[in-house]
Amino acid sequence: MDALLYFLFWAVLIFVMMRFGCGAHVMGHGRTRSGQGKAAGDGELRWIAPETDTDPVCGMTVPTKDAKSAIHDGTVYYFCSNTCRETFEASPPAYLRPATNRELKPMEHAHG
Repeated sequence: MDALLYFLFWAVLIFVMMRFGCGAHVMGHGRTRSGQGKAAGDGELRWIAPETDTDPVCGMTVPTKDAKSAIHDGTVYYFCSNTCRETFEASPPAYLRPATNRELKPMEHAHG
């Protein structure tokens, strides 16, 4: 009987800690440090992609909704095809020039 009470005590203690204490975030109760619940969209900053962007490899204007993308140094780049994305990822500095001095040289490949 003592062993049962011992395990019951620890089970209740662990439950209380997980529900209300430091383990509440593990249980999915969504409390932040201030104790307030936070739902998605409650003042969170979200990045919204532009409608179109220029592929840094071939210079083609691409709709970002369907474009292939890659992130380099915290910047998102959009590509017309996997070929352009793979070319960029192989050597990003070759395609990263200041926008005012950028020379767009069309690259021959199948877009898709």
